[in-house]
Amino acid sequence: MGKRFVDLSIAIEAALPSDPPMMIPKIDYVDHAQGATQMLDFFPGIRREQLPDSLGWALEFLTLTTHSGTHLDAPYHYHPRQDRGKPALTIDEVPLEWCLSDGVLLDFRHKADGGRITAADVEKELARIGYELKPLDIVLVQTGADAAWGTAEYLVKGPGMTRESTLYLTERGVRVVGIDAWSWDRPLPFLAREFQEKGDPRVIWEAHFAGIETGYCHMEKMANLAAIGRPHGFTVCCFPVKIKGASAGWCRPVAIVDE
Repeated sequence: MGKRFVDLSIAIEAALPSDPPMMIPKIDYVDHAQGATQMLDFFPGIRREQLPDSLGWALEFLTLTTHSGTHLDAPYHYHPRQDRGKPALTIDEVPLEWCLSDGVLLDFRHKADGGRITAADVEKELARIGYELKPLDIVLVQTGADAAWGTAEYLVKGPGMTRESTLYLTERGVRVVGIDAWSWDRPLPFLAREFQEKGDPRVIWEAHFAGIETGYCHMEKMANLAAIGRPHGFTVCCFPVKIKGASAGWCRPVAIVDE
């Protein structure tokens, strides 16, 4: 039996409009010719022509947030407290066993942009695929929003989770989830419009704030979920980069499918 590896991430790229302006990554590339110049300083006496093809190392300088690209949010991102009063875990404190487990794929591509994915929707989808959740399952939510990656429309694409649907998962022992949209919640402009219309603050970031009650992690800006090819019967690996005291860490989630 072979294994198929499915990359569920997007690349960190500079100058794409798929984040609010303050969050768009910047990348300064140092090419091999520039690297050769740097190497002359590190190795006194070396001449450029003594390097292979007169070239040196390549490297990059990045300016970005921990929420740029595909990333895993720690409970600390949502609030300083989780589990009804305990200190919230930062990304370097997230248990590693949360990040390698059986995967479950829930398909909500039929829902409209800005639509709510309710607990009833989750329950119905689980019934459709014939699956019962167990603790530490990694639940992936497919919205189809990743088709708009690289465009300004990405920020308003896809439905999103709610407080009740998030708690539906965490009450069953799920601790890591993911979505192929910009946010685990519905797109922010939809939340802002509803708050302006109704004046109810409970709509603001409701799925994120569910982590105050039960700590959990979610991946955002995932992609390629359709390539998994099945709703369950695969493994997800999503270890985050270890950043001291941070609210998130970049990750490259992979679905491992036995074939």
